[in-house]
Amino acid sequence: MTHGVTVRHNFESGHRLPHLPGKCQSLHGHSWWAEVTAEAPALENGLVVEFGPFKRQLRRWIDEHLDHGLMLGPADPLLPVLAPYGMKIHQIPGWPTVENVAALIAQVAQDALTDLVRASGARVTHVKISETHVNAATWTAP
Repeated sequence: MTHGVTVRHNFESGHRLPHLPGKCQSLHGHSWWAEVTAEAPALENGLVVEFGPFKRQLRRWIDEHLDHGLMLGPADPLLPVLAPYGMKIHQIPGWPTVENVAALIAQVAQDALTDLVRASGARVTHVKISETHVNAATWTAP
């Protein structure tokens, strides 16, 4: 790849990791940051992907599904308890670890990219998710 663009967006969301020992078993929240990079082997019409629509689609999905909500794993015993209360809950495949959130955002971004004006061969190549100022995980395309 020779050219890339990066979109950043933040969201507030709670999660818990009951399958791990320690304090993250408790329900807690973070101010998350997502950085999504799309790259292409060459520019077409001077771009990798049209920035505005890419940002809008990615941000809209994050805001609708994750922001001011709760991320739980499908096996979390809190899921059936909290669901009847109309809370915004998004099930993260596996558990809502920062690594799994990075993989989810990568898929969402790639799905958004396919419908947009973009250079031939453009694809999502890198996602960084920060759950705090000192903790982050990355996803890199194979």
